[in-house]
Amino acid sequence: MAKNKTKLELTWIGKSERPRLEPRILLEDPALSHSASQHISEHDQFDNMLVQGDNLLGLRALESDFSGKVDCACIDPPYNTGSAFDSYEDGLEHSIWLGLMRDRLQILHSLLAQTGSLWITLDDNEMHYLKILCDEIFGRQNYVGTIIWEKADSPRMDAKLLSFRHDYLMVIAKDIECVRIGRLDTGTLPEHYDKRDAAGRPYYLKPLRAMGGEDSRDARPSMFFGMAAPDGTEVFPIRQDGSDGRWRWGKDRVQRDVADIDWVQGRDGWSVYYRVYAKGETTTRPVESIWTHEEVGSNRTSKAEIKKIFGGKVFDTPKPEMLLERILSVTTAPGDLVLDSFLGSGTTVAVAHKMHRRWIGIEVLDHAETLAAPRLRKVIDGADPGGATEATGWRGGGGFRFFRLAPSLLNRDKWGNWVISSSYNGEMLAEAMCKLQGFTYSPSPTNYWQHGQSTELDFIYVTTQTLTHEQLQVLSAEVGPGRTLLICCSAFRADLDEFSNLTVTKIPAVVLSRCEWGRDDYSLNVESVLSEELVPGPDEDTTDETGTVTPQEAKAPAVQELSLFDGTGDQ
Repeated sequence: MAKNKTKLELTWIGKSERPRLEPRILLEDPALSHSASQHISEHDQFDNMLVQGDNLLGLRALESDFSGKVDCACIDPPYNTGSAFDSYEDGLEHSIWLGLMRDRLQILHSLLAQTGSLWITLDDNEMHYLKILCDEIFGRQNYVGTIIWEKADSPRMDAKLLSFRHDYLMVIAKDIECVRIGRLDTGTLPEHYDKRDAAGRPYYLKPLRAMGGEDSRDARPSMFFGMAAPDGTEVFPIRQDGSDGRWRWGKDRVQRDVADIDWVQGRDGWSVYYRVYAKGETTTRPVESIWTHEEVGSNRTSKAEIKKIFGGKVFDTPKPEMLLERILSVTTAPGDLVLDSFLGSGTTVAVAHKMHRRWIGIEVLDHAETLAAPRLRKVIDGADPGGATEATGWRGGGGFRFFRLAPSLLNRDKWGNWVISSSYNGEMLAEAMCKLQGFTYSPSPTNYWQHGQSTELDFIYVTTQTLTHEQLQVLSAEVGPGRTLLICCSAFRADLDEFSNLTVTKIPAVVLSRCEWGRDDYSLNVESVLSEELVPGPDEDTTDETGTVTPQEAKAPAVQELSLFDGTGDQ
């Protein structure tokens, strides 16, 4: 009898529907990239990435190069309070929000390193639903905990029921057994180290009588014995209820460490304590689950920071830099990779830069160009004195490259045929096909047919030519025995059985069914999601002998619009 595999899960409308994302390539805009003219410190980072485009497509674009490499991901998604959507329908909008978050969390999971963690800021609107969703994607055992951040430094007197002064920071590990979450370095000893010995060493006192579980005489009979007080009185470990208890130490240790024992006389007689001395790591403490505005700032703090940078209001609820500084200080080290796929004005990556972390930020709106990029230029130029600058000792340096998502590889011509976008040149096409076919794009400077590789012996060649039998013979000979080559071309005329080391496919036919082509918006917007028409699948199309994909209903002949397919080749 088959076992029941039913599992505990959250369900919602449309949960089974998943987008088929196109793995876009990234195009640098050198005019918006920025770097310091010289190194300021040995930890300067220059290979940072600011990406403008839909953040789900942006995450998909990163997968092939950054899977398993992100040390800490911090995201501040829309809280789904009603303002996150153009159309707001109770039940439906919650379902769409969960579906869109699920798609992003799954890619974030793949991008995280085994020691990495994901930090999500939320409020009560979706917090508890998202916790269950994260359990499904990351595994319930990898839930680290939830931190309360005091975002407001005063109550809202106009609140109808409760004055909410906090947001949540949900912390999820890629692997709870490996996750790196360190301790906070306070730089000073905790207050309870309130005593010093003759040599000036700090310590505090703990009762020598065992407390808590298994503190009875019956639990450890050998550790019930009398000890001589300074006045000769014999003192036994007696519990508060009057029954016999036990000491933490045995007789041998009492004799050996007698110098660490202190006697304190009270109204009820003598009590025995032992000294706990401060060690080298005592200036650190574990991360606690409540973060006050005095420690990490509030919304008032962050608004003042933003106003100082931009001269006015940018967002209603920006995050203070010291909040991000604390997260990154316990999860990363200089050189580690930080990711924020809901970038906004760029707070996360600005702090990461000041802390000498590598970073990637994704922002769909114009904020990437109008807010984040100018802010980061100030950071790099050492012209941003606020926020975490003083705490990090930041003096400027490093750089970043500004990227935009490339347009969809395929679109329809005026006859309804699927063709390569006219925006693509040969180099872009080769890189896009490498992503689609699972190859690493790495063009060879010597072999024109090596555009990328999947292993040391398996390569890919992308060309817009129509290849003949003779051309394939030459390619087969150059590839040689022991190596294999995937060829993606517009068309071919050859007997492929003669070439055991070649696999020849036609574009765009070979990739048509892989993705939803021509879709640029996967935003958290109900209206755009409901109105988006899915691209027809391959069952609705036919492929002619040249490799051009033609919808069955198209009656007119295809019109060739693209120079990529003019037969001139791309070598």
